Amino acid sequence: MKLQVFNQEGKEVETIEASKALFEVPMNKDFLHQVVTSQSANRRVVRAHAKDRAEVRGGGKKPWRQKGTGRARHGSIRSPIWKGGGVTHGPTKERNFSKKINKKAAAKALAMALSAKARDAEVVLLDRLLIASGKTKDASAVLKNLSRQKTLASLSEKTKMLLLPDGNAMEVRAFRNIDRMVVCSSAKVTAREILSHGMVIIPQFVIAALEKRVSVKF
Repeated sequence: MKLQVFNQEGKEVETIEASKALFEVPMNKDFLHQVVTSQSANRRVVRAHAKDRAEVRGGGKKPWRQKGTGRARHGSIRSPIWKGGGVTHGPTKERNFSKKINKKAAAKALAMALSAKARDAEVVLLDRLLIASGKTKDASAVLKNLSRQKTLASLSEKTKMLLLPDGNAMEVRAFRNIDRMVVCSSAKVTAREILSHGMVIIPQFVIAALEKRVSVKF
């Protein structure tokens, strides 16, 4: 597979042979679905929590004596049948939805996701990326220059992800405030994040780090 490489001015610099480890991995939809759903489950935050009768406030005293009142017997006003009482079988914050993902499986899914993006012409390679000013207007100008290319005309309409190594503070600062744009660490990006964005922008100096991540023997 051939991939075009662009510079920050939006001009095509060269056409390179795509990395087979990153952009030519055959698709296995069932496997990719399994990994992505597991990654989604691992990001799930459990907030819903209903207090049971042991957690609600009050109810330490017996409402009335056991016999002689003519009323039904009760031991606590926090019984589930009382208004303001505890909830029976309600949701609790102790629930755990996380799933184990093997490192090899996560690496293979990442390579599959990048390959799918490359086949759909949704990967943008840059020869380099340098925003010394750290200003958003300079980062926006780079995206505007790229969108002038016919093959990248949809760049302005789709959601975008920029992969950068840790430590590129000025570039992160410049791109993070752009609408529908996400900057993600190349050392931590997952298949789920790749597939959740329309276009993936990758500077060439990031490819080696990505290849190292997916270079696990399957």
